[in-house]
Amino acid sequence: MAVVKRRGVAAANPVKPLPARQPTLHDDLVQRAGRWLKGSCGCSAVATELRAFTASGESPDALGWRSNYSILVECKASRSDFLADRNKPFRLDPDLGMGIYRFYLCLPGVIGVADLPDGWGLLYAEGEKIRRIAGPKGNSWGHDDNKAFINPRNSDAEITMLVSVMRRLR
Repeated sequence: MAVVKRRGVAAANPVKPLPARQPTLHDDLVQRAGRWLKGSCGCSAVATELRAFTASGESPDALGWRSNYSILVECKASRSDFLADRNKPFRLDPDLGMGIYRFYLCLPGVIGVADLPDGWGLLYAEGEKIRRIAGPKGNSWGHDDNKAFINPRNSDAEITMLVSVMRRLR
């Protein structure tokens, strides 16, 4: 901390450091989503809280890649956050969104299966576990039983995100 002195007296308003930000429920859900993508989904590459400029404006909470497909997890700490999310351009036009497979992660009761957009799965954070409420079945999702959960993906936006992650690794 710098103190500016005038004529032997400390300045009246010294600069004080900002207090550390406390983690929120959303922060916790994002970290859990990243672990779920790596562990339960077997994603070899996972990024959380991505920030990069894309034409659609989407900034995923968690995005993972496994062999030939991608999995998006959007974390919602409240119902109002979920309802606001539905009006974003990349939700209104699924072709603009990221993730071949898409999930919402929340606490039980925040989002119900009936609330889900077509093609979306739902995960509940229950204690230390994440339980799949709706979404593709099994461990390998490429089979016909899971067609309803396969979404068009915005490959350009996903590549932009991957490049952003790689740039930060230097």
